Amino acid sequence: MTSLNNILEKAYKEHSLSKDEILSLLNSDGEELYKYADRVREENVGDGVHLRGLIEFSNICKCSCKYCGLRSPNTKIERYRLEPDEIIKYAKQGTELGYKTIVLQSGEDSFYDTEKLCYIISEIKKFDTAITLSIGEKTLEEYKAYKDAGADRYLLRIETTDEELYKTMHPKMSLENRKQCLYNIKKLGYEVGTGCLVGLPNQTVESLADDILFFKELDADMIGIGPFIPHPDTPLKGELNPKNFDMALKVMAIVRMLLPDINIPATTAMETINPMGRIIALKSGANVVMPNILDTEYKVKYEIYPNKICLNEHSGKCRNCIEGKIKSIGRFVSETKGFHRGK
Repeated sequence: MTSLNNILEKAYKEHSLSKDEILSLLNSDGEELYKYADRVREENVGDGVHLRGLIEFSNICKCSCKYCGLRSPNTKIERYRLEPDEIIKYAKQGTELGYKTIVLQSGEDSFYDTEKLCYIISEIKKFDTAITLSIGEKTLEEYKAYKDAGADRYLLRIETTDEELYKTMHPKMSLENRKQCLYNIKKLGYEVGTGCLVGLPNQTVESLADDILFFKELDADMIGIGPFIPHPDTPLKGELNPKNFDMALKVMAIVRMLLPDINIPATTAMETINPMGRIIALKSGANVVMPNILDTEYKVKYEIYPNKICLNEHSGKCRNCIEGKIKSIGRFVSETKGFHRGK
């Protein structure tokens, strides 16, 4: 057997690799890696795909992350925020469409204080749904309040574990604080979600390997991997690398090999770059899709990156479309809430 096959066999059997072994896989063409990752996915989480209804309820953000179209210094974006009862209304519509998890995502918007957020969470919980929050860095006390109100999962992407790159991309933010937030979330009993951007300027393959090892160390419950897509109204405009999709797919597949039973989304960004992106991801280790269930007027304004797919589709049509794609590859939409096995 070739050295690459030896590494893949080790990952398949032991779910553990050294940094050098991860680098060998990242530098490969990925073909065999994707087959192994799909096999690991099938054996550990099955053929069900979890659909999670995404509500991007505010595009107002105090941060200045250089890659993000929602960054505070971007004056060209039309800002919006939904009132708490509007958010609850969309969540109810989502559960009526069959979504077993509602994902609440926003920029870091201080309008939604603990009282408002706990009200939103507790009301949505009445619809018998799991709730994922993706609302940024908060205090331990705030995280605890959301958990007590009924939140089940928290997604806080680290984006990169490379200290210098993190500092460059996130002015006035701290990698150490980001990590501490993740450990606080874990300590409180949430299912922990994180992930990284692949293809940032000056990002190395070595730092991507470190990201993967961090996910393994954290023992995360969900990992989201997205290819970097530059936004024209950010400092990184024009920095698109056409290899971002393939490298993101390889990172995602290795994560599946090392964390065999976690939840891994086929991200919207993958399909924005490649028309078959989410299907390719589902065939390379992914088992989650998160369609946006807002009306078009809000979808188009939540522009982290440009040219997002499905912006003009009604939420019902969007759900039917993705279910059709899932069935076309011999998979099915799961009827469960999709909690990480053993949690």
